[in-house]
Amino acid sequence: MNLEVNNMYAVLEAGSKQYVVKEGDVLKVEKLPYQEGEEIELNALGVAKDGTFVQGGKVKAKVLETAKNKKVLVFKHLPKKHSKRLRGHRQFYTKISILSIQ
Repeated sequence: MNLEVNNMYAVLEAGSKQYVVKEGDVLKVEKLPYQEGEEIELNALGVAKDGTFVQGGKVKAKVLETAKNKKVLVFKHLPKKHSKRLRGHRQFYTKISILSIQ
């Protein structure tokens, strides 16, 4: 991600993962307990503007959808034991759009 000096961006944490976001970004985060179309407020770890970084802050976002991600195949094989196991998993996610950074 290319971060310019004069843009405002924030670092937020959702689902044990950290994201660098700016206004207008759309991203997938771990499933959040909100309905589609709902506006939410997330706590930011830090906000940067014009090259200065300040701890804390708020990020307003809108929930676009909640759905399942693509299937991830988990294959386990034990050689010389004639043991194979194939499992599929689809993780839920919430797609959000960043409205503003405060």
